[in-house]
Amino acid sequence: MKNGGVEYLTASDVALRGLSENGNIRVLACVTTHVVNEMQQRHRSWPVATAALGRTTSIAAMMGLLLKGSERLTIQVKGDGPLGSIVVDADSTGHVRGYVDNPHVHLPSNALGKLDVGGGVGQGLLYVMRDMGLRDVYRGSAEIQSGEIADDFTYYFAVSEQTPSAVGAGVLVDTDNSVIVSGGFIVQLLPGHTDEDIAALEQHVAKVSSVTDVLHAGASAEDLLKMVVPSAKVLDTVPIEFRCTCSRERIAATLQGLGDAEIQSLIEEQGEAEVICHFCNEKYLFSREELADLLV
Repeated sequence: MKNGGVEYLTASDVALRGLSENGNIRVLACVTTHVVNEMQQRHRSWPVATAALGRTTSIAAMMGLLLKGSERLTIQVKGDGPLGSIVVDADSTGHVRGYVDNPHVHLPSNALGKLDVGGGVGQGLLYVMRDMGLRDVYRGSAEIQSGEIADDFTYYFAVSEQTPSAVGAGVLVDTDNSVIVSGGFIVQLLPGHTDEDIAALEQHVAKVSSVTDVLHAGASAEDLLKMVVPSAKVLDTVPIEFRCTCSRERIAATLQGLGDAEIQSLIEEQGEAEVICHFCNEKYLFSREELADLLV
């Protein structure tokens, strides 16, 4: 796909939803390499920001598989670290978009020699909002535990949704800041699970020490899913795609909502207005004449 003179990679990203043979374990897995690479290009993000946004995007894409119809999901990771807030939107059809407040953050590697996403995120809160339409919105939150994203969602599912879960997410960034691989998994114990289910799940999840290592070795989303729950049957397969809901018409409506006085001030002081979408970084320029047309 081309946009603004930049060519982005497309297709082949996917999220899967599966269920264990006995019905006691739900498993989600995804590969989001191309989507996260597009986000990196749009925001020109540096590795720590790319990893933080990419991990959050993978989790949002998987959680989107649990939505119905036109429901939407918004995740906000709001820490006090240099990255600021991370925001990702997802829907039930595999469309995602997202941004990080400060995409140009560089930090030394952490004690494991990895990107210091936890240091970039810092302390704070993680929020999940599900818009189910008709003004029905579910809001959940939990304290950020490590800032490494996957650990934080494991804690979120336990305390906010009372669902015992294991979450893994990773992004491998190349030396030129591009994304080599990105993806993740979510495994959740459902009501009726047994001690045997817990023991088996812990054993299989422990074998996936690094999501990025598994994906970089050539594994697919289904391979990853089967690694954590070998008996799982795939129930849904949804292509994942970056898609922003912004448009010139929506931006014009937003400007009009500022009121005639503010629009007149823009005309007199600047002679034009430039609006940049946080999610996709697209720029919308409104001339003096176009601003005048917005006056009531």
